[in-house]
Amino acid sequence: MLNDSSAYFSINHPFDVYLQAWDNGQSLPSVAQLSFMLPPSLQLISDIKVLESDCLLQLRHLDDDAKTVVEFLKLQSRKIDMVLQHIIAKEEYEGHHYIGSHFGGSSIRLTANEAITVGSQFKVNVNIKEELVALLCFATVQSCSLISNEIDDTPQAFSIELAFSVIQDADVEQLVKASLSLQQKQLKLRKLAP
Repeated sequence: MLNDSSAYFSINHPFDVYLQAWDNGQSLPSVAQLSFMLPPSLQLISDIKVLESDCLLQLRHLDDDAKTVVEFLKLQSRKIDMVLQHIIAKEEYEGHHYIGSHFGGSSIRLTANEAITVGSQFKVNVNIKEELVALLCFATVQSCSLISNEIDDTPQAFSIELAFSVIQDADVEQLVKASLSLQQKQLKLRKLAP
């Protein structure tokens, strides 16, 4: 489990989560073993994101004459992102589907119709389409609380927080970048709102 669960902030944004129960008696895989568990499509997305990130770091050191090249590379990157989004949409995930409400570099929060026992471990697929994040990790339920309803007719729902137990460093970085990107987009929308 990550040492400091408060190390990363969490952003409110809907995303898809697939939970597959993990036997608490069975030990969790290592980060190295986790990489072998990735389906080919998730491995492809992960590899492309790492390559893109490395390239962008190098481009920051270019002078103003390289702006045209940078814009062209951004266009190429966007085209690749569109293809990868199509791949993500076609991917079939194992486990029960939930809608996530918050995510960050150390945990996710989702809404469920039934309570989930605190301490339960899950194999988790996270899919944030807008930021092209698709990852596999393991997480442990940290809290499960009933969401109070003002209206008696609505079915009960639970807010479930899961802290990452086993996750690749590159995936933590993806989540942090995605949360910052989405926060920036949300702030721009607020400025435009009357």
